[in-house]
Amino acid sequence: MSSIIEVENLWHVYHPNVTALKGVTLRIQLGESIALIGQNGGGKTTLAKHFNGLLKPTKGKVLVKGVDTKTCDTSKLALTVGYVFQNPIHQIFSSTVYDEIAFGPKNMRIAGKELNERVMKTIEEVGLSGYEKTHPYDLDYGKMKLLTIASIMAMNPNVYCLDEPTTGQDHVGRRTVAALVKRLNEKGATVITITHDMRFVANVAQRIILMADGMILADGPTKAIFQDERTLQSAQIKPPQITQLAEALSEYSIPKDILTTDEMALAIRSKLQGNRL
Repeated sequence: MSSIIEVENLWHVYHPNVTALKGVTLRIQLGESIALIGQNGGGKTTLAKHFNGLLKPTKGKVLVKGVDTKTCDTSKLALTVGYVFQNPIHQIFSSTVYDEIAFGPKNMRIAGKELNERVMKTIEEVGLSGYEKTHPYDLDYGKMKLLTIASIMAMNPNVYCLDEPTTGQDHVGRRTVAALVKRLNEKGATVITITHDMRFVANVAQRIILMADGMILADGPTKAIFQDERTLQSAQIKPPQITQLAEALSEYSIPKDILTTDEMALAIRSKLQGNRL
């Protein structure tokens, strides 16, 4: 895999009393699924907004496909890195679901049959079929979030930054978002999810970047980070409940690094079958 985003000694100062990022350095590869986690004020959203030029470095640099974001227009960077805001009201501005999704492709000079096919396919993928003519503000909050994801999907960027995508979602919505993340990742896109939902992280992320006080505390595979109790505690983060249960059952030879209920069921089944032998 090749690096699609490179961050070198990145600092961001909002004003003299607020330094949001303090010397962040990292590489993001094409095709990764990453969770940016940490408490509020840790720098997660500030970092992610540098990936498509919504924010510019105070010091250091960010390269997207080798291009310095300081010298590139945000409109051009958005073709590579799509950003979905935490609050859909900050993103939605069209009068129908169809027009909202069509806006990005139209700016890419896609028109006619190709435009319609792209929009309708995206609407179907996010579960909004039948809402094409609906005003976005008439949707419930969960569907509005799906619409904002769809508006980025229709542009087919290399990287998706999703800020708290499961907020306001019911169980069906959470499963829809998880399936979308996995599908985008399987197609080769990089997906960066900013979230406090550790169960969602366990389900979709291959890598975790844990932030606090504008710095990276830990960066590594999801299973490894969720086993690092000391670092998680220092950031006031708890692993998913199923992982906590696995830790409690480890004395019965249940693996500690379980992330999902499916993994737990498999481990228990294997244990029971082993005891029968």
